[in-house]
Amino acid sequence: MNSFTEPALKAVFAEDFKIGAAVNPRTIITQESLLAYHFNSITAENEMKFESLHPEEDVYRFGQADELAAFARKHSLAMRGHTLVWHNQTGSWLFEEKSGRPAGKELLLARLKSHIDTVVGRYKEDIYAWDVVNEAIADEGSELLRPSKWLETAGPDFIAKAFEFAHEADPNALLFYNDYNESNPHKRDKIYTLLKSLLDQGVPVHGVGLQAHWNLYDPALDDVRAAIEKYASLGLQLQLTELDMSLFRFDDRRTDLKSPPADLLELQAERYEVLFRLLKEYREVISSVTFWGAADDYTWLDDFPVRGRKNWPFLFDEQHAPKPAFARLAGRNG
Repeated sequence: MNSFTEPALKAVFAEDFKIGAAVNPRTIITQESLLAYHFNSITAENEMKFESLHPEEDVYRFGQADELAAFARKHSLAMRGHTLVWHNQTGSWLFEEKSGRPAGKELLLARLKSHIDTVVGRYKEDIYAWDVVNEAIADEGSELLRPSKWLETAGPDFIAKAFEFAHEADPNALLFYNDYNESNPHKRDKIYTLLKSLLDQGVPVHGVGLQAHWNLYDPALDDVRAAIEKYASLGLQLQLTELDMSLFRFDDRRTDLKSPPADLLELQAERYEVLFRLLKEYREVISSVTFWGAADDYTWLDDFPVRGRKNWPFLFDEQHAPKPAFARLAGRNG
């Protein structure tokens, strides 16, 4: 196991932004020393999503989320909340009356307010920022918002209402809109349109989360820069919220690799180096960079989108040792 002779990642970027990792009840045990040494922020991977915390109308299950919050307190880590409103991992009960008929807008928003009051209120002392609404934008076509039960039941107002409820529940929390493909020009412009509309209405939105599920080839660095500048032009704080660097293009179906080849690790190192050089340029507007995991022994990209395939997207390997990408970042800044 790593004895941590390398500089801490959070120290490397201490003058720039927080450095975070997504965690779960297993990784706070298996990766505890790595997380405590290298990171100064965490995000719950799944344990604070609606379905996990609030599986039935009169049932809350806080056990696992409380464990993660306690871990953050133990190691003096900042914590991001993820997420209050999402079209996935949300119980169907939310959109139905007790009779099973579809719920109306008023009932849905009342349930949402109750959920946010309860959850945001519970973690007021632990969580400094929330991903309030996650992935509401349509990827393709001319429609701004993706089809969802939220949109179908409450109309587009559900987004503004979620931010208003969250702000009422914790006036000190920073509130983010969070989405993926955020550097794709077509989707970037839609996200910008939504955010500008919310700000024009006086909705309390403070930042935009760039998920940054990227790979060695996409997105182009110029598109990342253009996205950062466009979002920052709204006066919003930016955070990279779910960063990982897959070794494979999204449509690459290869399954032959049992360990990461040196040439791909070198490409990954180059990619991380140029990316963080770019992010440092915008450290006045980027306040945090969170990896969607910490080391290659655990990543959601294992088996996704190709079943049976391992991926190696992080700065630390399966034994938690620094990879070439880490060396580049530490060397550039150290």
